[in-house]
Amino acid sequence: MTQLRSGPPLLTASDYRHNAAHLVEPDVWDFIEGGAEDERTLAANERAFDRVRLRPRVLAGVSDADTGVSLFGTRHATPIGIAPTAYHRLIDPEGEVATARGASAAGALFVVAMFASRTIEDIAAAVPQPQGLWLQVYWLQRRDVMRSLVRRAERAGYGAVMLTVDVPRMGRRWRDMRNGFTIGGDVAAVNVDPAVMAAAHVRDEGESAIARHTADTFDPTLTWADLAWLRAQTGLPLVLKGILTAEDAALAADHGADAIVVSNHGGRQLDGAVATLDALTEVTDAVGGRMPVLFDGGVRRGTDALAALALGARMVLTGRPPLWGLAAGGADGVAGVLRAATGELAHAMVLAGRPTLAALDRSAVRLSSLTGADA
Repeated sequence: MTQLRSGPPLLTASDYRHNAAHLVEPDVWDFIEGGAEDERTLAANERAFDRVRLRPRVLAGVSDADTGVSLFGTRHATPIGIAPTAYHRLIDPEGEVATARGASAAGALFVVAMFASRTIEDIAAAVPQPQGLWLQVYWLQRRDVMRSLVRRAERAGYGAVMLTVDVPRMGRRWRDMRNGFTIGGDVAAVNVDPAVMAAAHVRDEGESAIARHTADTFDPTLTWADLAWLRAQTGLPLVLKGILTAEDAALAADHGADAIVVSNHGGRQLDGAVATLDALTEVTDAVGGRMPVLFDGGVRRGTDALAALALGARMVLTGRPPLWGLAAGGADGVAGVLRAATGELAHAMVLAGRPTLAALDRSAVRLSSLTGADA
């Protein structure tokens, strides 16, 4: 629970969102909150959880719940981690350093974005266990930049590399285009060669500078065969983020991924793509236990996390709520958001008669059908 200098305590993610909305510049708020085009997938991610009904077991003798989970040899106190999001200094002067401190205080995984606004070394130095950090990367035309980043992350003690695979081009985000959104001031992606990032700092009315930068620098010709190159650059586990189908899940396993993330980029890429909760069981069935499956998309409360974990996710990631926490209270706000969601999860596990994450399986949930406008 975070207590601001004035006002009521912040108890839920929606409390943090309400406070953050008044503290962030409008164009930055749109950058955080927005999705692709008409934002149908953005809305569908959250709406999918409305179809989940929990099936509590009674007289189970459960007085407390253990929310701990291990991935790649690192123990996390919570299965609710922070998904990669860029440019945290747009929200807080300390940027990702504050986010990392908040995640560490809550015992949570933090996936640091390639386009972080603090150096990956400074972020690692801010926490006692840098293996609780992973580095996210995009596939750039300049492979030397990718090579340098993953090797720096390995030297700094990061626990894994996460490759985002669903951006051959950036989704059309109407909010950013209408705002002519540009990364300005003293905020920059400090871990990447400035020449690579130049287009992100040039404003043009009716265009997103982020989208223009993506078109100029990302490599859309990436195929499954290219993963071998990245694998050869580092000994860190390789996680693929952006899997939505059984076919791609099987290919990821066949090509040696160490884990995958069921994700539609928070509704920011292909509008109309399947909600991640609706893709989860298809993916986990295809993987068949060959590797961990992580999940993101629309997680706003502990019972959302419980549903995804029961349907086969090893860990859930959340992107926007930690940014709401960062805006509302810096590192303490980030920790507050994560602790609130973890507390909700533990409470729900006790009431559901499930003392551990291992006790969460598909028998814990039922997916109902929506009717009418929400069908």
